[in-house]
Amino acid sequence: MPEYCVVLVEPKYSGNIGSVARCMKNFGLRELYLVKPCAIDDDAYMMAVHAGDVLDRARIFDDFEDALGAVDLAIATTSIIEEHRKACLRKAFTLKEVVEEISDFNGKIGLFFGREDYGLYNEEIKRCDILITIPTSEEYPSLNLSHAVCICLYELFSHGFDRRVRDRNIGTKEKEKMMEFLTKLLETIDYPEHKMEKAQITLRRVLGKAKLTELEYHTLMGILRETMDRLSSI
Repeated sequence: MPEYCVVLVEPKYSGNIGSVARCMKNFGLRELYLVKPCAIDDDAYMMAVHAGDVLDRARIFDDFEDALGAVDLAIATTSIIEEHRKACLRKAFTLKEVVEEISDFNGKIGLFFGREDYGLYNEEIKRCDILITIPTSEEYPSLNLSHAVCICLYELFSHGFDRRVRDRNIGTKEKEKMMEFLTKLLETIDYPEHKMEKAQITLRRVLGKAKLTELEYHTLMGILRETMDRLSSI
């Protein structure tokens, strides 16, 4: 079954961090990751109410990549989406649409929330496996940080999860290794340079949604290695 953590990227207001901690405790989550946060002061503890222990054990990361490396599946959140069918970077799903797919994931799932003013940057979204959005009014689509966290956690909590023991799903390191091979494969077949970035983003999203087990990963990596060897010998 999955383990969940909430990742706040460069939160600017300690009160918001405290409110997020309170939401987490409401839904039984204890792991809070903070990337370059503001100081966690009295405002944070006041807003956390009885969730001060979540703040006390929060893990602090110096940069986004370190936090990304601490999870096995990264879910990015955004209020800005692209509707065009060929859109890639900000083609987002609702959590309700993906919650069943991730419910049998055996590993740590990180829910990444961006800055209160700018959200997650495009470069950060590119590095995540899945992108979700919360449907809101077009007139005012941006939610308060803690409200967004609360809605996401409610969806996860209310769905319920299959608790059978399953093979471990691969994490960030394995997916990065596979992405290296896939990129080399694209380069080997002279994939058009102007299409490369979109292809990489698409492949990363496919890997995230596939929830590969360790056995599946090693099998596919073996196929990729053999393919590269055969192409190199031509």
